[in-house]
Amino acid sequence: MTNPIQKIFLLGLMVSSTAVFSQIKEEKLILDRKREPEVKKIEKKKTSIETIKNYPPQTKKIEDSLNLKYNITDVPAASDFKTSTIQGEDISPKFDANYQNNYFQLGMGNYGKILADGNMSTKLENNMEVGGDVHFLSTSGLKKDYDWSSKQSSANLGAFLNSYGERGKFGINADYGLKDYNYYGIYAFDGIQGINIPSDIDLKQKVNQFKVNGYYDFYSNEILNDVRVKSSFLSDHFNAKEVQADILLNLSKHGVEIPKFDDVRLNGDLGINLETLKSDFKILNENSSSFFNATLSPKVTFFKGNSYLMVGSDFSFLNGRNSNTVLPEELKNNKTYWFPKAELQFAATDEFKFYAGIDGGLKMNSYSNLLEQNPYLASDQWLKPTETKYHGYFGLRGDIDQNIKYDFSAGFSKVNDIMFFKANNLFDNSSTNKNAYNFANTFSAIYDNGTVSEVKGSVQYFPLANLVLDGELHFAKYKLDNQENIYNKPLIKASLGAKYAMLDKKLNLGAKVFFESDKTTNSYSVVSTLPMFSMQENTNDKVGGFADLNLSAEYKVHKNFSIFAHGNNLLNAKYQTFKGYKVLGAQVLGGVKISF
Repeated sequence: MTNPIQKIFLLGLMVSSTAVFSQIKEEKLILDRKREPEVKKIEKKKTSIETIKNYPPQTKKIEDSLNLKYNITDVPAASDFKTSTIQGEDISPKFDANYQNNYFQLGMGNYGKILADGNMSTKLENNMEVGGDVHFLSTSGLKKDYDWSSKQSSANLGAFLNSYGERGKFGINADYGLKDYNYYGIYAFDGIQGINIPSDIDLKQKVNQFKVNGYYDFYSNEILNDVRVKSSFLSDHFNAKEVQADILLNLSKHGVEIPKFDDVRLNGDLGINLETLKSDFKILNENSSSFFNATLSPKVTFFKGNSYLMVGSDFSFLNGRNSNTVLPEELKNNKTYWFPKAELQFAATDEFKFYAGIDGGLKMNSYSNLLEQNPYLASDQWLKPTETKYHGYFGLRGDIDQNIKYDFSAGFSKVNDIMFFKANNLFDNSSTNKNAYNFANTFSAIYDNGTVSEVKGSVQYFPLANLVLDGELHFAKYKLDNQENIYNKPLIKASLGAKYAMLDKKLNLGAKVFFESDKTTNSYSVVSTLPMFSMQENTNDKVGGFADLNLSAEYKVHKNFSIFAHGNNLLNAKYQTFKGYKVLGAQVLGGVKISF
């Protein structure tokens, strides 16, 4: 047995070895607030392998409901920490020993950082559960780096209902989110004499989004498997509007025995997906778009033990319309697509499972999804779907003595309309135009066809019962048909993490390090100011890579009272997420948590 001193030494050694590289932006501390099942990357299979559904309904795991709760032995290889921009998101170790559903926590830190986060739920009669949560985070921004405002805040308010019936489970959740921030990344006028951007300039952007999601999941897979509905309503400070809805029906027949093959069984699945997206913008070119996409996804899976062969296809029927004030007439797109889908896994042992496959599909690019990737977009975007014609891949995964889980893969894709972000020039070169988005401080989505070569890896290691180590690596090389370089996408992304519980799980420690290589971007600079601004574009500028370290600790003083501390970007690295947008320096936030 390893004594406590040895355990502490092991954690210290691990953290110190990763700290050489590290650093992070701020992170989102919403304990167990994901309400739709999160598939662990390390175990994700694009197949229809038999899923054993639990009986009776009372024994359903809460992870399957809309408000997930994880145990320390169920840590996804995907990062729990997410690098973010200055608008602020905080970190949270997800240790759930002696889990209490209800809590509220309050914290404060440097850079004017304020955090408030809470969750409350209760079980009702007839196997029903209701609950709600609230989250608020704000920061005063980088006052020493920018003369103008860079303060940002975010707030979320959510509610959910889960019900477990005789034949299936039902869940619905509603969520309202508000993000209030500034286009503070003004860089093109640096060093230009005679140009003085006033400190009280209005650079505000505000995004409101309301989401309603629901599902019904049948316990058995006898024809009816599940149905899921998602909807989103978005608006912003510049009167952009977007409505999105998604309905998915899964029909299944699982566990069919095949005569003459006693050890082989068959799963049959048919997915029916209907998507609609309508986006309207009210500034600049006033782009407007609407799309309707219907997809049929039949597939058949033969499995023997842990080995399987899945064969299927996706058939998509897309109807799209785009218009703006520049086009002489509306552009229409009515097209039918076919995409291959197949995967083979050969499981020699639990430790070594070889797999290979091919897939493809359409991805709807909405304003909402784009803002999640880059919040500094101009409120006028040309939207269209990305088509992955085919994506071939192969890999090796396994579970070694329940101590090490791993998944390594490589792939190659042919993609039409790869979406990435390009920095915008001035929209109006006159010196009198001072709109928030008219300082070469915004970005727009652009598209190009090309190929993508990828290598991915994720590992989880459980050296002790209360210590979890994980790491991820993603290499992606783009080759475009028209552009020499893809903008604002790194060649390499990686992370290392650890979670450690000690003192009978009263003290929970977390560490996460993020790495990202340089990104190519375009940028602009002022070359003359009279009679109007004249701008010069650099098509091969760089946004530097980074290593970002984060640490967190929570100590349970009493069963109902804890204190916590979070450290972000502890190496105080001065990097940027996008050209002109610096992140906060070293941050420390501390607070208290009440559980009941």
